[in-house]
Amino acid sequence: MNVAVVILNWNGKALLKQFLPQVIAFSKEATIYVADNASTDDSVAFISETFPEVNVIQNTTNGGYAKGYNDALKQLQEDIFVLLNSDVLVTKNWLTPIIKGFEKNSNIVAAQPKILDYNRKEYFEYAGAAGGFIDLFGYPYCRGRIFDTLEKDIGQYNDTRPIFWASGACLFIRNKAFQEAGGFDEDYFAHQEEIDLCWRLQNKGKQIYYFGTSTVYHVGGATLKNSNPKKTFLNFRNTLLSLLKNASGSKVYFILFFRLILDALAAFQFLLKGKFNHIFALLKAHISFYSLFFKFLTKRKIHASKQHYYHKKSIVWLYFVLNKKHFNDL
Repeated sequence: MNVAVVILNWNGKALLKQFLPQVIAFSKEATIYVADNASTDDSVAFISETFPEVNVIQNTTNGGYAKGYNDALKQLQEDIFVLLNSDVLVTKNWLTPIIKGFEKNSNIVAAQPKILDYNRKEYFEYAGAAGGFIDLFGYPYCRGRIFDTLEKDIGQYNDTRPIFWASGACLFIRNKAFQEAGGFDEDYFAHQEEIDLCWRLQNKGKQIYYFGTSTVYHVGGATLKNSNPKKTFLNFRNTLLSLLKNASGSKVYFILFFRLILDALAAFQFLLKGKFNHIFALLKAHISFYSLFFKFLTKRKIHASKQHYYHKKSIVWLYFVLNKKHFNDL
């Protein structure tokens, strides 16, 4: 089984210098690529001069995570793609357990390892932790991370099990499944496009897995920090788009209406914290969602199914009202 580790880069020379040597050292069974999103720094020259064993794919535009990977992966023939953020520290044998899992179970089409925080290595990292889920209203959460609560890793998620979505920070996916699904939806640009892709794969009856026997460490926020209003815009808008596109049944319109109420509460919380830029970002997210509504309604006819998608009805209720902060307490 041929494996390609593909790192998407945009003006990330410092991150490549820091993390690419470990990828090279611990990925002998894979071919390594850096897909450059039309960087304006000297990233490409740096890679060619310093790491000649790494293959460079040069995209003509910066289309974000979604288009960047779509353009790059069209050019590759390997059986398994490993989409790896440039700010991830890999560990010895990180590929082996997951590749073996793919070989043993042909219905597994996507997966992720345990993702820990690079800066606090005993804690799970926000973007993926020990595997992702969503609730009825589309809020994503993880084993090891619910909203801003990060669990300490004490071996509680050292298992191997199905999950709903695998993190785009370190996403293993079959080439065939990726291409048959049409790749990432480029209307997302960045953030939560992996949730949409995994949801579409789930709707086709495929399986997404977490392998706690493989570990990586993610810096997180290297491209957009949580404090950036653009991230607020993308996260709120893209959640609404995913619900409209993928959620089953006529209840989706009730779910979207209820999300409006929950998002209004989120705006009020931003107001209390004085985060006025985030209020405008949330408002902008809804305006963008409405502008894409009919386009995604057309996509819904293709992708929505009756597949049960949520693990819990309301993670908001469980977390904020019932004070359930850890996944195993839900």
